[in-house]
Amino acid sequence: MARKLKTFQTSLGFYDLAIAAPSMKAALEAWGAGSNLFHQGVAKETDDLDVVAATMSKPGVVLKRPAGSNGRFAEQSDLPSDLGSGENGVRRGRQRPKPAKRAAPKISEREARKAAADFEKEQKRRDAERRREQVARERERKRRERATAKAQAALDKAQREHERKAADIQAEVEALEKRSRAEDDRWEKQRERL
Repeated sequence: MARKLKTFQTSLGFYDLAIAAPSMKAALEAWGAGSNLFHQGVAKETDDLDVVAATMSKPGVVLKRPAGSNGRFAEQSDLPSDLGSGENGVRRGRQRPKPAKRAAPKISEREARKAAADFEKEQKRRDAERRREQVARERERKRRERATAKAQAALDKAQREHERKAADIQAEVEALEKRSRAEDDRWEKQRERL
């Protein structure tokens, strides 16, 4: 049976991220986090009604919004537009009031089961996509290995041909040196005779 989903939220880079997942581990995997953001205090479970409603409508999908904004979460989001509107990047004007705490939303058992099933479906889709990417990377690695082996074989063949020609030239040089020494000897003998 599918586990009940919870809504988790974090802020990474230029975006605030949120997801409906059955556990912190599942949320970290979906975010692609390499460390436990919950223990670092960067991620948390949230009960904000707007965030919960958005994530429960798309369980298992990472939703984002510009960092530090109170905008709605969506699959695609623009970058923050007011990253430093004052002098030296300091914002001027009044601070935004914090939203009032609201009670956790009431989600029916049926909606919770549907959201959990949707989460599992989305997780299977992500896993299948990762497997396809892994197969493509493996195929590309094998293609590169074949190309490298072919290039290495051609280089080895060319090197053997070069070494054979260099050996032939060296043999010719040694033969010429031998003929040159023989000619020098013959000349010395003839000069002494004359």
